[in-house]
Amino acid sequence: MQSNSSASPEQMRTLASLLMEARRRGLTEPNPLLWSIAAGMPTLDDWQKEVLTQRSERVILNCSRQVGKSTIGSAVAAEEAEEYPGSLTLLISPSLRQSQELYKKVQPLIHSPLVEDNKLSCELLNGSRIISLPGSETTTRGFSAVDLIILDEASRIPDRLYKAIRPMLAVSHGRLVMMSTPFGKRGFFYDEWVNGSKNWQRIEIPAVACPRITPEFLEEEKRSLGALWFDQEYMCKFVDAVSSVFASNLIEDAFKDMNIETMFPDSLTQVDSWEFVDDEVETIK
Repeated sequence: MQSNSSASPEQMRTLASLLMEARRRGLTEPNPLLWSIAAGMPTLDDWQKEVLTQRSERVILNCSRQVGKSTIGSAVAAEEAEEYPGSLTLLISPSLRQSQELYKKVQPLIHSPLVEDNKLSCELLNGSRIISLPGSETTTRGFSAVDLIILDEASRIPDRLYKAIRPMLAVSHGRLVMMSTPFGKRGFFYDEWVNGSKNWQRIEIPAVACPRITPEFLEEEKRSLGALWFDQEYMCKFVDAVSSVFASNLIEDAFKDMNIETMFPDSLTQVDSWEFVDDEVETIK
């Protein structure tokens, strides 16, 4: 006999739906976890709950493959649209195909009435819009007062596009969420993860932290891919490209060395100009 002390998943969804209806009528405050239950989402991992509930203005998700980053990215977008009327959310991916795939994950999570819905965007009856775009500067310029920007596979998005989208948040004080698997020690995703300001909420999710990925699978992947690729794809490590002649840390150390002796004596560095006479150098004061 089933215990009456805990509600079934169906009862939880019914309760969440009732509370969400109260929210739509302005009777309660936004509750992202209740929203996720009402939307029919599976049980979220702890880090996914953290991203969904904290609403930090700047978030970097350094993720292994297949840990659920697109799932939580689509949830953050849908919750923003449904819970904050009139909001504008941009989903930006490296390619058109990836933009379409990400938007497909958003669509089932939206239960509010729609005014418009197509392959890459929708507008809700409450005035909110979600637009999914491929990673091209020409397709993203022109948007303003954006409330939420989500960069999917950010390590593969060009730096110039990142610089083009940041001003869109200036007036709205909107949120920026970047999620990706690493792709070498280069680009804005790496720079913000390593050298970015303290305003960024940094969350690292290696494959070993995902309950849906087994140790046996990871062991097989490590043997097949090799250590470098495995560390990048599954362990959130920023590794140097295999084709690199010098490791990035050696290059950085070279530029940090300020004890380089001058090629010329100090007396020659004080010369104002030079005049060559009979193969001899005379200083002109």
